[in-house]
Amino acid sequence: MDLQLAGRTVFIPGSTQGIGFAIASLCAHEGATVILNGRNKDGVHAAVARLRDDDPTASVRGIAADFADAGKVDELLDRLGDVDVLINNVGLFDVATFTEIDDAEWTRYFEINLMSAVRLSRRLLPQMLENGWGRIIFIGTESAVDVPGDMIHYGATKAAALALSNGLAKLTRGTEVTVNTVLGGPTYSDGVAATVEQIAAAQSMSAADLRDSLVRESSLLQRFIEPSEIANLVAFLASPLSAATNGAALRADGGVLPTVV
Repeated sequence: MDLQLAGRTVFIPGSTQGIGFAIASLCAHEGATVILNGRNKDGVHAAVARLRDDDPTASVRGIAADFADAGKVDELLDRLGDVDVLINNVGLFDVATFTEIDDAEWTRYFEINLMSAVRLSRRLLPQMLENGWGRIIFIGTESAVDVPGDMIHYGATKAAALALSNGLAKLTRGTEVTVNTVLGGPTYSDGVAATVEQIAAAQSMSAADLRDSLVRESSLLQRFIEPSEIANLVAFLASPLSAATNGAALRADGGVLPTVV
């Protein structure tokens, strides 16, 4: 299927690996100009080179910026230029006991998981509305709907981002701009894979066996999701073909969520 992304410019923060890189790779393959982002220049340069190695025809560049620093985000936005598709992908997560998470850590999570999207959308949405076309896609999580007790800070900030996405969609009424969220499930990203390999080595077991043991009982897929499987849905939402989908939270969760809607 031709997703009609040729000539579009797609910006994906947090895209040097994992889901973000998978989205960048697919969008580039579909003919879009892709702008990668990571916290440091070396990582960004390596990701740009990797994408070009994978697809020599790819139109790709990178901008380094740490989304924990609002000033750095402003500098990035000044260098970005017009963007047709914004993928709000940057974020962090970990497992932590609620009573041991201090105010500073809560603030850090809100700064990165919520305010990064606020700052980018605040600048880029008006451009899209003025240009007459655009897409903003939030990379969300099933944890925003079913908040884990050991990741409350993560789930709460991602739930706030889900609300932000829904509210922004209401500002696009009657236009060719849409705002949607993809609710991902447990995904075998680079970071997860590295953690699994580290734990497996410490326990003298294979990484594959440990990975398989971590699949949730509630999963209908009964395996981890691949980053490319998230990217497939994101690329469709980024395309003109998805014009009738706006203000939605679409699942790519492997059936982890048990609810009907």
